[in-house]
Amino acid sequence: MDLLFALKAAILGVVEGLTEFLPVSSTGHLIIFSNLLKFSDNTAFANMFTMVIQLGAILAVLVLYRKKIWDTIVHLFPSKNVSFEKSGLYFWLMIVISCVPAAAIGIPFDDLIEEKLFNPLVVACALFVGGLWMMYAESKLRGNQTTSLSTTKITAKMAIIVGLFQVLSIVPGMSRSASTIIGGWVAGFSTVAAAEYSFFLAIPVMFGQALLNILKAQGTLLASEWIALGIGFVVSFIVALAVIGSFISYLQKKPMKVFAIYRIIFAFVVLGVGMLGLF
Repeated sequence: MDLLFALKAAILGVVEGLTEFLPVSSTGHLIIFSNLLKFSDNTAFANMFTMVIQLGAILAVLVLYRKKIWDTIVHLFPSKNVSFEKSGLYFWLMIVISCVPAAAIGIPFDDLIEEKLFNPLVVACALFVGGLWMMYAESKLRGNQTTSLSTTKITAKMAIIVGLFQVLSIVPGMSRSASTIIGGWVAGFSTVAAAEYSFFLAIPVMFGQALLNILKAQGTLLASEWIALGIGFVVSFIVALAVIGSFISYLQKKPMKVFAIYRIIFAFVVLGVGMLGLF
C-alpha cells in the first residue's frame, strides 16, 4: 500500500467530513483538493472516491439521529395512537418525494455530469454564484424560528419544493446542503428544521450515488484503491460526527452569511490557483 496515497485519502476524508453538511459543497471541495493533491491518475476512480466516501458522513447522521430514525421505524405504520401524518411511513414518504427530482435527472445523466462538470472551473463558478444566492435568500426568506424537525409538520408540497431545489446540487460547487436549506426556507421550514431535513434527505441520496458508483466500478478497482476508499470512509465519519452538532448549534444563533462569504473568497482562490497552473 502506497503510504502517500493513503495519506491523501485520509486528507480527503477530513475535507469530506468537514464540508458534507455545511453549505459550502463537499463535492466541490473534494474535486479541488483531489486535483491539488494529484490524488489519482485514474479520473474515474477519483470521481468515484468523491461520491463513495460521502457515505462515511451519512453514517454520522445515522448515529447522531438514531433516536429519531428508530422512532420512525417503531411507529412506521399508523395506529390508534399515531396518525398517518405522524407515522414513520409518512416521514420517509416525504423524503422519497424530495429525492425524485434529483434522481430523475442525476441517474440518467450521471456519466455526462461527471465528464462535463467535475472540474475546478465549474466548482469555482458554482461556489461564487451559490454564495451570492445564499446571502440574498437568507435576507429575504430566513425566519427566526429554531424549531426542530420533530416539531415541524411536513407536507407533500414542502417535500416537492425542497426536492426541486436539491436538483441544483447536481452541479458540483452549488452544495446539496445549501440548496436544500434554501429550498426549506421557501417551503416554510425554520432554519434548523431545514438543515435537519437536509441531513435525512442525504441518506437515500448518498446511498444511491455510492451504490451506483460502486456497481459501475465493480471488478476494476485495485486493492490499494479499496483501502483508500476505506480510509476516506472512516475518516469522514469521525470528522462528520463532530461537525453536525456544531453546525446545528451555530444555526440556532447565527446567520449563514459567513458560509456565503467563505464560498465567494474560496471561489476566487480556486480561480487564482487555476491561473497559476497548479491543477
